Amino acid sequence: MRRIWAALLLLGAAPAPVVQSQLLLTTDAPRLADYGLFDAAGHPAPGVQPYTLNTPLFSDGAEKFRFAWLPPGTKAQYRALGALAFPVGTVLVKRFAFPADLRQPAKDVRPIETRLLIHRPAGWVALSYVEQDGGAVLRRAGMKVPVEFIDKAGRAQAIDYAVPNQNQCKTCHQDGEAITPIGPTAGNLNGSLHGTGPNQLMTWATSGRLARLPADGWPRLARWDNAAEPLNARARAYLAVNCAHCHSRGGFASNSGLYLVPEEVTPAHLGVLKRPVAAGRGSGGHEFSILPGQPDKSIVLHRMTSSEPGIMMPQFGRALAHDEGNALIRKWIAAMPDPADSAPAAAAAP
Repeated sequence: MRRIWAALLLLGAAPAPVVQSQLLLTTDAPRLADYGLFDAAGHPAPGVQPYTLNTPLFSDGAEKFRFAWLPPGTKAQYRALGALAFPVGTVLVKRFAFPADLRQPAKDVRPIETRLLIHRPAGWVALSYVEQDGGAVLRRAGMKVPVEFIDKAGRAQAIDYAVPNQNQCKTCHQDGEAITPIGPTAGNLNGSLHGTGPNQLMTWATSGRLARLPADGWPRLARWDNAAEPLNARARAYLAVNCAHCHSRGGFASNSGLYLVPEEVTPAHLGVLKRPVAAGRGSGGHEFSILPGQPDKSIVLHRMTSSEPGIMMPQFGRALAHDEGNALIRKWIAAMPDPADSAPAAAAAP
C-alpha cells in the first residue's frame, strides 16, 4: 500500500486530542469534526494510528486510508480468527477518496466519505460521514455521490458512489444480531504498514496496543496482487476479504452453503463442484459455483464479472467489476484440475 495519505494533508498546527466523551455518547455527532479525530487540515489526532491491510476490499478503485484509536491505557486482544478484540471506546476509521486518475493515485485526490466503527458499551455502531463544503456530515440514510475518474486501464468512468445506510452496514458487518469489525484481523494485519517497515502486529504489541500476541504462528492473508505469492493463497485472500463477510456461517449469506472464510478447508463449501441452493438468473445457466478448470462455466466468476443488479457479487459496495481481481479468480479456477481428466476411461465397446 502506497504512502498516499500524505497527499491529502496540509501543513498545520498539531491536532488536538480526540474527544473521547463524544465517542461514547449514544447520540451520534452530526459532524465528523466533533470527534476530534482529525484537524481541519486532515492531520490525525494524537493516538489515531494508521494501519493497512495485506488484501483490502475492492470499492470501485477508491483509495482507502485506515486508522485506529484506542482509549489511553487500553489494548486490543489478539485473536487468530476474526477481527482483533478491541476495547470499548475504540474507533476504527476508514476514509474513502478518488484520484482523478487511478494511475496517479497521489494526484488530484478527492475525499468522498469517512466511515466510523465506534465500540460503545452496548456494542459497535457504524456511521458514515460524507464530505461537503464545510466538512464531513453524518448521512444515516446513505446517499449517492457522482464520481468521475480515469481507471487503471485508461478508461473514463462515471459512477454513482454509494454511501451505505446503517442497515447496509449491518448486512456486511454482521455477527449474529450484532455489528462487528471485518478488516483488522490478525491475518490481514500480519504485514508491514504500507508494505514497508516492521510488522504491524509486532508494532502494535511493542507499543502497548495489542495484548496476548503469541511468539509465532500468526495467521497471514496473502497480498492478492503480489504475483510472487502462491496463486491459491492470493485467490483465497481475495475471496475472504471481498466475499466472506457475507459468505460465512454467521453472515448474511449463511444459507448459501458457500463459506469463503480463510480457515475453510472443505472444497464444496468453497464452491468446488457445489450446486447453488437456488438456481435463478444469477447462475447464468451454470451448474456449479466453481467448475474446476472451467472459469467460464463457474457461477462465482459469472457473478463477480457482472455489474447487473440481482446478479453481481458482491451486491453491495461496488458499481464496477474489478478486472484485476476477476483475472486472479479466473486464473485460480483455470489452474484447478478438471475432474474429467481424472475420471476412469470409458469401457471400450465390444
